[in-house]
Amino acid sequence: MFVIPLTIILLSVALAVGLPGNSFVVWSILVKMRKRSVTALLVLNLAVADLAVLLTAPFFLHSVGRGTWVFGLAGCRLFHYVCGVSMYASVLLIAAMSLDRSLAVALPFVSQKFRTKSVVWWVLASIWVMSFLLAIPVIMYRTVLAPTNQSLVCFTKYSSDRLRAFHLLFEALTGFLLPFLVVVASYWDIRRRLQARRFRRSRRTGRLVALIILAFAAFWLPYHVVNLAEAGRALAGQGSGPVGVWLRLARSVFIALAFLSSSVNPVLYACAGGGLLRSAGVGFVAKLLEGTGSEASSTRRGGTLAQTVRGPAAPPEPGTSETLADSTNPLQ
Repeated sequence: MFVIPLTIILLSVALAVGLPGNSFVVWSILVKMRKRSVTALLVLNLAVADLAVLLTAPFFLHSVGRGTWVFGLAGCRLFHYVCGVSMYASVLLIAAMSLDRSLAVALPFVSQKFRTKSVVWWVLASIWVMSFLLAIPVIMYRTVLAPTNQSLVCFTKYSSDRLRAFHLLFEALTGFLLPFLVVVASYWDIRRRLQARRFRRSRRTGRLVALIILAFAAFWLPYHVVNLAEAGRALAGQGSGPVGVWLRLARSVFIALAFLSSSVNPVLYACAGGGLLRSAGVGFVAKLLEGTGSEASSTRRGGTLAQTVRGPAAPPEPGTSETLADSTNPLQ
């Protein structure tokens, strides 16, 4: 069966790329950045969420390779709960990034006033609390079953098809569809306003964040599509049968594929860094995010914020053309 080797390959790639990559991002922001902007703090928390889920990958690799679950009921619930928390934290952080940029474009002076570290810490705390709460059903419905006398499986078990459908729909709506409606609405508003102002200085930052969003969507969409299909079949009383078996197999592969979403962001940062890799060396991530926070330089940038509304911005300062934050970027 191709499912097992494909799952092992996907998890191995995610672990090999994502663990050192996200560790490097966390180290760069904590060690190399003296003043951490709002954007940097959001990226830091996104990297921490990715690291958390990647630390569970060795246990799932062991389980898939051995063909049995040996970490008990506590491990079954804990590792899947960590994955659930990471999924919610990642999508909520991406939504927060999108709203932050939308506010900066729509109401630059209001954004300048409220886009402070004290506010962002409250936002981050709220995101993590919501993530821990929304992932609780993962604990409730996970159990260890013994389909054969020789193997154990960490599996979801529901008391009824309606409960199964509810959980799958709840996860798809809260963990993907609703947050991405916020993301799409935010970027639609940003695009409309920037086109009206003919503001073209923010392409590199906007492109990077858009790639982060698209990568997350590409890796998680198949998983949630399968969730919706399984929920529909459960409501129709068709949970078993050949189609149900194929959906469960596809779901296991797509879960492994979702692990890649936790490893791709450092690759995107490296690609976006361009010349910074040569000029800044190991400090390129810090340089990439440097100057993205209006709260760190409100005095210097007070006048240029108004220029995003009234007319073209002033030329960038010398030496900043290689960073994503060229100057008063409203998408930062």
